[in-house]
Amino acid sequence: MTTARKLVAELAAQAAIQEALAAAKALAPSVINEAVLLQQIPAPTFDEARRASYVRQRFEDGGLSDVLTDDLHVVYARLPGSDPDAPAVMVSAHLDTVFPLDTVLNVRRRGKRLFGPGLGDNSVSVAAMLALPPLLQIDGFQPPADIWLVGTVGEEGLGDLCGMQRAVERLADRVGLVVVVEGMALGHIFHHGLGVRRLKVEVNGPGGHSWLNHGRPSAVHALLKLGAVLTDIPVPSGAPSSLNIGLIEGGLSINTIAPHASLSIDLRSEDAAALDKLEGRVMAAIERFDFPAEITCGVEVIGNRPAGKLPRAHPLVAASEAVLRTVGVSPVAYRAASTDANVPLSRNLAAVCIGITTGGNAHRLDEYIDTEPVGTGLQQLLLLSLAAAHHSREWAAWDNVG
Repeated sequence: MTTARKLVAELAAQAAIQEALAAAKALAPSVINEAVLLQQIPAPTFDEARRASYVRQRFEDGGLSDVLTDDLHVVYARLPGSDPDAPAVMVSAHLDTVFPLDTVLNVRRRGKRLFGPGLGDNSVSVAAMLALPPLLQIDGFQPPADIWLVGTVGEEGLGDLCGMQRAVERLADRVGLVVVVEGMALGHIFHHGLGVRRLKVEVNGPGGHSWLNHGRPSAVHALLKLGAVLTDIPVPSGAPSSLNIGLIEGGLSINTIAPHASLSIDLRSEDAAALDKLEGRVMAAIERFDFPAEITCGVEVIGNRPAGKLPRAHPLVAASEAVLRTVGVSPVAYRAASTDANVPLSRNLAAVCIGITTGGNAHRLDEYIDTEPVGTGLQQLLLLSLAAAHHSREWAAWDNVG
């Protein structure tokens, strides 16, 4: 038995923790109900205040310490450990969703599936985080290290992980390990933060009437030709990478020579150097492009999610697998993704991202979660949080470079 599996097995065998694990399983219906309550509070990126207020109230009702909301609406609370000098554990879940304020947030059930925009990404994770304090306080049980519960903001879209950036800065001198929770990834361990660079390319020209000023250069025409060049750029070899033009905007009307047009390009790589190389190729292609006279072009970085990686040999990663197998989830998949975990990973702070249940159709109105695995996902979160709190000194000191 590996060290991580042995540590997790010994922890799970303790009577108080067995009681907490049984209580976690029984809490699943309450967690699902709470997820629906959260889902009914609109929280598009940059407008998370209402949901943050709800989460803060729940933290206060739970009697947690150091409850506060910062100016970004990141919500913090601390569950005190018995050893205040031990590196703390942060458990986080993002509050924001991709859906605009006017989205109809209907919820419907079909068998063992619950449908509703934002339920899986990320209401069920926030609900699971809110369920942790009573489970960790059963019969006066106290984890060794402090556990910080954090509801982050700005995880989706152009939020650029601003909430986690702020949380890591605020707690940098206290936290040694981070467990990020996403809704629909049960059975997956994300220990590799996928780097993301987002650029907005803006093209401007003189504009005019499509007939009377025929022959003047169009910003749309120039942008389309540039876009064709950009899509032919090869991605660097050696590390999985991608290039995608996700948005094209511009023009005034069908019979107007467009005075303005823009495209937004999403660059991704598992390797920070490869991401820089890919961005360099894009910038070089734009600089070489032969724009017509009277056409100008500018480029703005609108997103920069840092890459980072925790070796699979790290005890936090090994324990994440051991915990999943302990609660009956197998096989275990290791993945790279862009999540809040990118931020601590990029700063050499040990972090993993785990899931609470399974589901599908993320970022769609018919997004759904499977209700049956929620109890298992909650057991996983509880046991991993405890394992990290019990071993935070040695795990935080482990050489993350491997």
